[in-house]
Amino acid sequence: MAPRALAATLDTLPPPVLPLVEADAAGPAQLRDLYRMLSNVRQLDAAAVAWQRQGLIPGYAPMLGQEAAQVGAGAAVDTTRDFVFPTYREMGVAYTVGVNMVDYMSTHKAIWHGGLYDAVATHFAPFQAVVGGSVLHAVGWAHGQTLNAASAAETALGVGLAFLGDGASSQGDVHEAMNFAAILRAPVVFFVQNNGWAISVPTEQQVAGGSVAARAAGYGIPAVRVDGNDVLAVLSATQRAVAHARAGLGPVVVEAMTYRRGPHSTSDDPGRYRTLDDEKIDGGEDPLSRFRSMLLAGNVADAASFAEVDAQAQQQADEIRDGVVALSSRPGSEMFDFVFQESTPTLGAQARQWREESEHV
Repeated sequence: MAPRALAATLDTLPPPVLPLVEADAAGPAQLRDLYRMLSNVRQLDAAAVAWQRQGLIPGYAPMLGQEAAQVGAGAAVDTTRDFVFPTYREMGVAYTVGVNMVDYMSTHKAIWHGGLYDAVATHFAPFQAVVGGSVLHAVGWAHGQTLNAASAAETALGVGLAFLGDGASSQGDVHEAMNFAAILRAPVVFFVQNNGWAISVPTEQQVAGGSVAARAAGYGIPAVRVDGNDVLAVLSATQRAVAHARAGLGPVVVEAMTYRRGPHSTSDDPGRYRTLDDEKIDGGEDPLSRFRSMLLAGNVADAASFAEVDAQAQQQADEIRDGVVALSSRPGSEMFDFVFQESTPTLGAQARQWREESEHV
């Protein structure tokens, strides 16, 4: 397999077709806060992998190398009106929008199928393992925003942010979602993290043409590709996309070109399909090191402040671990309580049978 050179790919990109919307200029305080979030996400991600190895959680999908893509996108979300629809790898987005990380990790601990956090309050939907499934939910929710706006005469729409990977873009669900979103002019942003791999299959072997963003033209959707390892570039691109959708102009595709530096999941062995040299060559510059260098060059932060932030991030990861350890199993009867808004006779019969067999009541 030829090395996937991110820099060369970006150099050959056509100019963005998304109408220009100026993103808010990040000031020193916001820049330092972005680094804080990047550091916390990096530390927590590494800790979660260790927790799986220790038997604390049964499985986890690492996001090493994708911190800038996730923090940059999450920082563009207005959690008072927008709604995030994640996959199983968006821990960085969840952290950035303020989801309680102990509650988030409850799904990885397999004691609750949707996370203990309140999805309605956080505007962060339960993450799922159905590849491409979240994009359908995002389009449905976004279409609901247009219907509500039409009846309430509102002009600023809530925007749905659907996260997916380059591998998921080959699913039929994604085609259906983009097609309907375009027809309905739904205020949704399809945020694609192109991390180079669909588990063990490289992007060039499963995405025709090598670009997910290029497919948007077939649906009449504007698209932009961005350096996913540059947190400020991702923030700007996502802000522009959200502004476009919020104005009632329809959906947008954002393709963040990044790299998955670790395994697809804690049950994956990337050494079976790529070498360590491949990872070094194809991965490009580390997103955190890159942003640190920029802040140092701009006199926005110094080495001492980075050390303090990194130490606090490690402490927070330890505190989250304590919270995850303390999580207890949920009552089994809850599996019947949240299936339908109104129960059915069949579901009621199953619940009674389960209680008789499991709780002897």
